[in-house]
Amino acid sequence: MTVTAIKKQDAPSSDLKQSIIDKIGDLSDYQLAPGEVLLVIYQRPEMTAGGIILTPQNLKEDIYQGKSHLVVKIGEGCDFFGLDVRLHDWVVVRPSDGWAIDINPRPNILDRKDYVPCRHVLPKYIRAKIPHPAFVW
Repeated sequence: MTVTAIKKQDAPSSDLKQSIIDKIGDLSDYQLAPGEVLLVIYQRPEMTAGGIILTPQNLKEDIYQGKSHLVVKIGEGCDFFGLDVRLHDWVVVRPSDGWAIDINPRPNILDRKDYVPCRHVLPKYIRAKIPHPAFVW
């Protein structure tokens, strides 16, 4: 009988948030329209907390169907309709309520892997604030 060891991963932490912030870089030159929010789409790690390795196709689905996002820029005059949403909070958005774009703040690097999948949304489409991105799927 073969026994397989499964490594349990910790829930996404502030390290994940910081790695996303580091990858997206300085957005001070990105002029966001008033009343809009720029979110980074959360992409699950290759291995689940239970030790299951996800296929590239499964991981790609997060870009199109993922609901967890990190707030990276808030336009002037945003009203979050009672939610206390701030920069670098995790939020829930229905994928069809936003405009998907890829951002690469480094003009000297044009490799596809350096682009960060993001979404522009109106604040009224932010449905919830969550403690960590694995809270919903």
